Amino acid sequence: MMANNKILNKKQKPNGFTLVMSLVLLLVMSLMGGSLIVIASGDHQSNNTSDEYQQTFYVAEHALLEGEKYIINKMRGEFKDTGGNAPSEGDGPFTGFEQGGEEGGDEEGGESLVKDQEVERDVSTRVTPKNIVDPQNTPCFNSFKNLTNNKVANHEYNLNFGGLLTNIILQGEDSTKEQSYMNRYRFEFFSVNAGVRIFKGEGFSVKKGSTGQEGRRGTVFKIYGCGYFMPKNAGDNEYDNPEILIPLETIIVVSS
Repeated sequence: MMANNKILNKKQKPNGFTLVMSLVLLLVMSLMGGSLIVIASGDHQSNNTSDEYQQTFYVAEHALLEGEKYIINKMRGEFKDTGGNAPSEGDGPFTGFEQGGEEGGDEEGGESLVKDQEVERDVSTRVTPKNIVDPQNTPCFNSFKNLTNNKVANHEYNLNFGGLLTNIILQGEDSTKEQSYMNRYRFEFFSVNAGVRIFKGEGFSVKKGSTGQEGRRGTVFKIYGCGYFMPKNAGDNEYDNPEILIPLETIIVVSS
C-alpha cells in the first residue's frame, strides 16, 4: 500500500505544477495586455493634445491677421456703402469679378476675370488709432510681460473662432458636435501705437515718395494676438481659464 501511495503522489505533483504555471502565465499576459492598453491610450491622448495645440496656434495666427486688418482699415478709411456689396468693417482688401461681358469672357457669356478693382473707401473716415483704450484684464493681455503702456489702440477679446466656420462646416448628424467643438476655440487681439518711424520703404505694399523723407515715414503698430482652447463646459462669455493659451505678436508699419 505504501508503494502505491508513493506512485500516486508522484502522479499528482506534475498536475499541481501545471496549474501554477498556467496562473503565472495568465498573470503575465494580463499585465502585458494592460500595459499595451495604457500605452495606446497615452499615445492617443498625446496625439489629441498635439492637434489641439496646433489648431490653437493657427487660431492665434488668425488673431494677428484680424489685428492687422483692423489697423489697415482704420488707416485707409471705412468701406463705402455700394448697395450691400461692400465688405463690413474688419474685412480685408476686396477685389471684384464680373460675370459675362464682351472682354475676356467665353462665347456663352460665362464667368470672366477682369482687372482687380479695390472696393472704394471713404477717405473722410481715415483715422490713426491712438493709445486711448483701457485694455481688459484677460489671460491673453496678462501673458505679455513686455507691455509698458497702460493704454492700447484697440482691444477685441473672447471672439468665437467657430462662428467663422459655421457656413463651411458640413451639414449632417455630426455637424452639431463639430460646431460645438470648434466653438471652444476663441481668439483675441489688441494693438499698441508705437509712434512714427523712418523706414526703408521696400516692398510693393507700402506707398513711398520719390524724394525726401515724407514717403518713408510710417506709424508703427505692435499687434498682439492669442488663441484660446476652452474647456468643454465653458460658457460663451467665459474666457478666464483656457485649457490652452498661445500668445503671438508682430509689428507692422503703415505709411503715414
